[in-house]
Amino acid sequence: MTTARQMMIWAPKLRLITSAIVALFLGAAAWAQDAPCHDMVFDDATFTVCQVQAGDDVQLWLDDPNGAVIGTFERLQQQIPQGQHLVFAMNAGMYHADRAPVGLFAEDGIEQHRLVTSAGPGNFGLLPNGVFCISDRLRVIESRAFAADPPMCRYATQSGPMLVIDGALHPKFMHDSDSVHIRNGVGVSPDGQVAWFAISDQPVNFHLFARLFRDGLGAQNALYFDGKISRLTVPALGRADLGLPMGPIVGLVAPDVP
Repeated sequence: MTTARQMMIWAPKLRLITSAIVALFLGAAAWAQDAPCHDMVFDDATFTVCQVQAGDDVQLWLDDPNGAVIGTFERLQQQIPQGQHLVFAMNAGMYHADRAPVGLFAEDGIEQHRLVTSAGPGNFGLLPNGVFCISDRLRVIESRAFAADPPMCRYATQSGPMLVIDGALHPKFMHDSDSVHIRNGVGVSPDGQVAWFAISDQPVNFHLFARLFRDGLGAQNALYFDGKISRLTVPALGRADLGLPMGPIVGLVAPDVP
């Protein structure tokens, strides 16, 4: 039988335990909000998907203020202004040996590398390719359509091939292709209000990766960023994939919580 004295002894301990549970719950909720990335299983393959909304502070990076290529997630962290932090980032388009983008790259509305619309070797030249454009909306636009009617983009990066074009898979993709790699890319919702950045957790072919965006996420247009070198960092989850220096990088920045 519990006495009044025992209750007086245990009451403060119970309050401490309750406070700890509440703090743990609130901390977990804040952590989840700050890491909008989750695991997803699609067609027996696993992926990590990070979702953003139009209006979120999604940015592209290439060079630091001194003109040196940023190249790594560690160096990118050093570019984030005080009072803000990096939520996630991944490589964002193909590049040459010197890390210069193969196609269009624009940062803060300034075009640094020109759009390329001609066919060519490699995945980039497997037309149609496309541009990921960040403005008041989040868009993936086929490159020749972009050239015909250039939109205003605060940030833009070109890559290829397109994975999904107006709801259709790229015509060159084969369901049974044995060309498999770790792959990453971006897809957007039909209204341009949502973008999904995805990376495969194991090697997959183009057909499966494209279907992830169209059938698994509902993207009407999606763009391939790269394979083999694909990697992701999500600081709140302790993830920081290693690899050689990159060219363009895309990521989400958010203000620090007091």
